[in-house]
Amino acid sequence: MEAIRLHEFGPAENLLREQVPDPEPAEGQVRIAVEASGVHFIDTALRAGTMKGPLLPDALPAIPGREVAGTVDAVADGVDPSWLGARVVAHLGPAAGGYARLAVVAASSLHVVPDAAGFDAAVAMIGTGRTAVAVLDAAVPTADDVVLVTAAAGGLGTLFVQAARRIGAEVVGVAGGPEKVDHVLKEGATHAVDYTESDWPRRVADALGGRTVSLVLDGVGGEQGRAAFDLLGAGGRMVMFGWSSGAFASFTSADLVDRGLTAMWALSARTIGQPGVLRSLEERSLAELASGRMRPQVQRFPLERAAEAHAALENRATTGKVVLV
Repeated sequence: MEAIRLHEFGPAENLLREQVPDPEPAEGQVRIAVEASGVHFIDTALRAGTMKGPLLPDALPAIPGREVAGTVDAVADGVDPSWLGARVVAHLGPAAGGYARLAVVAASSLHVVPDAAGFDAAVAMIGTGRTAVAVLDAAVPTADDVVLVTAAAGGLGTLFVQAARRIGAEVVGVAGGPEKVDHVLKEGATHAVDYTESDWPRRVADALGGRTVSLVLDGVGGEQGRAAFDLLGAGGRMVMFGWSSGAFASFTSADLVDRGLTAMWALSARTIGQPGVLRSLEERSLAELASGRMRPQVQRFPLERAAEAHAALENRATTGKVVLV
């Protein structure tokens, strides 16, 4: 089969298109003829070798990718044969193997793709969607909030904008460049500002006309995350779930006390590391897709252009969820 393999940690061009043997499902597993594979910013850090931990491949060469959607084309012993031919989506867990024409996964990890949903949308929701649901559970936005979303044109940011507007909150989307600002407004944001403009925090304040930010959803960190934090009014909440800038937003307990703020990390092992929690989040995110309450925006790249997809993601040149098709 055709697959994208990484032989050495480093730049995006280290992702190579190769022919490898077809994987065979072991007991309790199925094989999926892959139609869409999810790409995460974390994938770029794993490829570069800058991120350590359980997601790092055990050995190289390795096939990256932990989210796939497609059609079951083979089942092993211990699997209900009725899965054959089913349209499914699955998160592969710590294992990789998604950037390929075929992938194997435990049958217990499968979800049926909702009727009328595309494989690309389903693969966006199985990982990015479940994260969005978990962050929103932690943040508990209300109609009274003024919500500021960093990286609002990204896969997660787009879902946050949609969710906050659906409940009636005033939403400020922060994105990089005029095209991304337009994207955020089309997704329903009340206001959108370009963080490449040095005075973007003042533009946010001007747009709000006297109101202050009450909730920040931040996956960027660094200087942008800190600037968003500084826009919080008294009693505001800072909910963090990532650091795509390469650093966390930096503030002290004194900063919190001065304005009566609260800050939290939304994706702790206590909240999502419990048995069955991730499965439940996946089910809920796919239900949001089926109902139309969440509409993932997808930027597609052919499988053979995986290196280009990684480079575009690293260079902040993408909108929505990046998917290999």
